[in-house]
Formats: sequence, structure tokens, C-alpha cells
Amino acid sequence: MSRSNLLAYGKVILRAPEPSDLDLLYEWENDTVLWEVSNTHAPFSRQVLSRYLENAGRDLYEQKQVRMIIQTREGKAVGAVDLFDIDLFHQRAGIGIMICPGKVRHQGFATDALRVLENYALECVGLRQLWAAVAEDNSNSIGLFSKAGYEHTGTRKKWINTLNGWKDEWFFQKILTTATAVY
Repeated sequence: MSRSNLLAYGKVILRAPEPSDLDLLYEWENDTVLWEVSNTHAPFSRQVLSRYLENAGRDLYEQKQVRMIIQTREGKAVGAVDLFDIDLFHQRAGIGIMICPGKVRHQGFATDALRVLENYALECVGLRQLWAAVAEDNSNSIGLFSKAGYEHTGTRKKWINTLNGWKDEWFFQKILTTATAVY
């Protein structure tokens, strides 16, 4: 089987963050609507984000994380996806995904980006399992991970403290196999 670009599938391409993404990251990281799902409690300065971009290309095995920008085939950035807490011994990592609030949601970008990230995790990083932690009321993420074959394997009771009270956090897992990979 010939393989095409492992960082492209369907409507999206994943790419490394670039210095030119500074304004976009500043907007996303300081959008208070997203803070609850990203576990953010304070705004980020341009200087902090600029330093992050300078170091974004460091070795993922050293950093135990990697972030990529989700862009359309036409080159428009529509979100970001992360592998974090990369554990090479146990061959697993956490996954985070964000699609820009507004017009670009519900168009299949997250589904395609998740598939690309799964391929990347399996083929390039050597992982065999991904996991995600999702607030009980985040129906978009619950739907995304359920549709993509992630199994709800547990619930952490009253795990997330929010302005509106405590929420449960749902834990999802997926075992990656070459049978589920897309090329």
C-alpha cells in the first residue's frame, strides 16, 4: 500500500506552529470561553506565546508533548491539536483538540484532524493508545470521541471546578491499530 502524507486526511492538514501563528494563538489562548476546556486560569502574553513558538520545534520525546495547527487544504488555520503526557514506555498519550469557535465548527475538521493525529501517533511516534478527558457537558467532544471509536472507560466524579460548580470528567480511550489507520 502506498502511503500519502501522514499529516493529511480529508479536509485537513496538520502542521507545526509557525511564528506567523502568534496572533492566532494569542486570540485562541485568551478566549475565556475556551478556558474551561483547556484548564486555563489566566491570559497569555504575546511574549510568552512567542517563546512557546520558539521552542515548539523541540524534540517531542524530550518535551513529552507536541502541538500542531489544524488547517484546511486551502491553508486556513481552523484549530489546534495536541498530544501530551506522551509515555513511550506504555505507548500512550493524552489528546486535546480545539476547533475555532464560530463558523468553522461542525464541518468535519475535528473528525479529520483526529484521524490524522491517530495516524501520526501510531506511525511516527509509536503509540498504541490515546486517551482524552472531557467534561460531562461537553457534548461536542463526547460526540467526536464516541463517533471516532473511543470508549468511555470511566468517570471522575466532581473533578472539574468551574464558575458554575463542580462537573464530572469522562475518560475516553482508544487502542490504535494499523487496521484503523487511514492513508
